Amino acid sequence: MLARVLGKEIGETNGPTIVVENRPGAGASIAYEYTARAAPDGDTLVVAASSVVINPLLKKVNYDALTSYEPVCNLVSSPMVFVVNSASPYRSIGDLIAAAKEKPGTLTLAALGPATTQHIAIEQFKIATKTDIIFVPFTGGAPAVTALLGQQVTAALVNYSEAVEQIKAGKFRAIATTSAKRIKPLPELPTVAESGYPGYESEVWLGLLAPAKTPAAKISQLAGWFTKALAAPEVETKLTGIGLYPAPLCGKAFADFIRQKHDEYARIISEAKIKVQ
Repeated sequence: MLARVLGKEIGETNGPTIVVENRPGAGASIAYEYTARAAPDGDTLVVAASSVVINPLLKKVNYDALTSYEPVCNLVSSPMVFVVNSASPYRSIGDLIAAAKEKPGTLTLAALGPATTQHIAIEQFKIATKTDIIFVPFTGGAPAVTALLGQQVTAALVNYSEAVEQIKAGKFRAIATTSAKRIKPLPELPTVAESGYPGYESEVWLGLLAPAKTPAAKISQLAGWFTKALAAPEVETKLTGIGLYPAPLCGKAFADFIRQKHDEYARIISEAKIKVQ
């Protein structure tokens, strides 16, 4: 959806025609490998999520997140929220943590997984709070939401966009966001960091990568097209409507961000002993 919205805007403002091609499979590794092998001419790009970094840390893939690409720009971020069913006795993230410490190994936390931003964020949360909560992986945010609606799990960590309707309807109670700062749609919702765990932060991010050795001039041109498209008011409206918030970060700054996330995810995966069967 992000690629289509930005591609349409670029095509309509005298930029190139952008063809969006879905290449699903292997946790997005099919698309990442295809792009890594493509000619470095700037004509083949991939919209990458944290999986581009996480996958090589957990399984054999035919690309290297740090050397197979020229980072163009991070494009958007999407906040995640901890939610409980409105019937739950837990009214804050502190309540959930206290219950987890009182009853270790019994509370359940649903999220998309395994080996996803949400999974990493949960393990990071368990390490930071020194709690033993059971991670229950689902194939998507929607099934996790359904499980929480049915009170089959204690809580869930989902993208805000996946829970917003249930929150507005009073069926879910949001108890914290994993973002570094409070999020615009829920300004009263505290962050995990300000709830007593400074330094804790996790967000879904989506950025643009080109094959390694794509010329610098081409990377700069691509960055210009995409950042201009992101800044268009109608584009921002469309994206925020689906829970994606413009967060442009280009060139070396984006490369540094990817390396930082690589090191952070590697540390959490090692500490939490995450394995993918």
